[in-house]
Amino acid sequence: MLGSSVVIGIYFGCFGKKQNSAQEYLLGGKNMKVLPIAISLVASHVSGITVLSIPADTYNFGFTYALCFFGILVTCPIASYVTMPVFHKLQVTSTYEYLEMRFNAQTRSMASLLFNIAMVLYLPIVIYGPALALAQATPINLHIVNPIICSVCIFYTTIGGLKTVVWTDTIQFGAMIAAIVAVLYVGIEAVGGMGTVFSRSLAGERLNLDFDVDLTNRDTFWALIIGWSIHWSSLVAINQGAVQKCLSLPSIEEVKKTMLIFAIGSIFCKAASVLTGLVMYAHYHDCDPFLLKRVSKSDQLLPYYIMDVANKIPGLPGLFIAGVFCAALSTLSANMNALSGTIYQDFVSRFVPKNITDEQVSKILKGIVIVIGVTSTTMVLVVEKLGGILPLSIAFAGITAGPLLGLFALGMLFPSANAKGALAGSISSLLFGSIMMVGNQLYQATGVFEYASKPASIEGCSNNITIFETNTITPNAEENVFMLFRISHYYYTLIGMLVVLGIGLPVSWFTGREKPVDRDLITPCMQWAIPTAENVKLYGVATAEELKMLNESISSPKIL
Repeated sequence: MLGSSVVIGIYFGCFGKKQNSAQEYLLGGKNMKVLPIAISLVASHVSGITVLSIPADTYNFGFTYALCFFGILVTCPIASYVTMPVFHKLQVTSTYEYLEMRFNAQTRSMASLLFNIAMVLYLPIVIYGPALALAQATPINLHIVNPIICSVCIFYTTIGGLKTVVWTDTIQFGAMIAAIVAVLYVGIEAVGGMGTVFSRSLAGERLNLDFDVDLTNRDTFWALIIGWSIHWSSLVAINQGAVQKCLSLPSIEEVKKTMLIFAIGSIFCKAASVLTGLVMYAHYHDCDPFLLKRVSKSDQLLPYYIMDVANKIPGLPGLFIAGVFCAALSTLSANMNALSGTIYQDFVSRFVPKNITDEQVSKILKGIVIVIGVTSTTMVLVVEKLGGILPLSIAFAGITAGPLLGLFALGMLFPSANAKGALAGSISSLLFGSIMMVGNQLYQATGVFEYASKPASIEGCSNNITIFETNTITPNAEENVFMLFRISHYYYTLIGMLVVLGIGLPVSWFTGREKPVDRDLITPCMQWAIPTAENVKLYGVATAEELKMLNESISSPKIL
């Protein structure tokens, strides 16, 4: 699989239409097809985190994560009808160009910085997943695997650009699906069918739903329905990687078709991962490998299960490892390609000569990819010291996803919002989210409190010992830890977005309108809220010249 990815990269980089311009490298010439883009979107969102961590999370905390299906069904229409029409009409290379058009250059820089921080925190987790799986299944040290994974991904992403990313994603997705389905089938057969899976899961409280509205409860109905849905919106509707792929399509209608296929594919992969977690619990319902100390980290559980159950089937462990690698490579390559575009457009381009050629720009973009890859590989040394990669990835993403989602919501949904409000809201949100996340991770790392798993037992093992735990915070945690640091990671993005809106809108109202709002910068469903000549004084317009400018912006699609 690694070899095929390299071959595709060499083809598009050397023998196909060479990626010697920014548009070719980042957007594939804007003539990509619906199915490859849709599959690439699914593959880049279904990373090794999904393949490894969702089954383990389901095993420990129950099937509540399956409620993410609701978020997917809500988010894809939001992307299709609210954000993508704006991005596609403007045809921006970086989504953060929009924020400069809507607010100012400082807001764009702030948003791009948030995205860069998010990727620096996220990509090491993506690399760490398959390395951990291979280390669990083989004697190979994960510190040897990490550089190999990243080197291959850097190579084909660097020379091939978006076309290589999309087509390698498509092939890797096939291998990933084959691995997921094979493991699921073997597991169901091993425990005696789906009836056994659900009966044991029900007895072990894995199918229970918690409707408590307490934000400190880790897995509740509301945490997934509301918190995770908002988080998923940040990953699809405004994320640079997703938007960049959608902009490579010729029309907005093709974007909508892509989003529909993406939703179906994502739900299938998430459902298969959740079901795999229930199958693992059905297999180990009376002989828990954590209590037996055979597994020390939750993300090692699925590789351990594969080697335990499927080791006698020739090739299946190898297929599983290949699937995990494919999931990681597709996510890593997509995000490195997207990140190189934002770093160049929002930072590097300010310092290069105005007469720079497209070929020189392409070389700079490739150099940025190499730096990103090396940095991400090094950061794995930090990630391996922290907790499970699923909650860690959501928590890390939440501190930047909330401010970013809030910024785009301010820009597209509220014509009265201005740059002062956007900056004040985003900075406040970043600081608040960082304090919340860092405090949470520190308290968990030092063992002050933790979220305990569902009931686990080893009564079926030879030592006949049973241990039960409940999904609550350890005793005295509420007395020792401030409530802010115990909030479930699923709410981080929602809280961050609300802070941006809660501060950004009042600041905008108090400071007044800065410039007329162009219709193209407001999502079509909210263009009715753009101020007209009759109510324009409410937005701080007082002079005849400003009235003239406003009327022109309302009647013309021209970008200011």
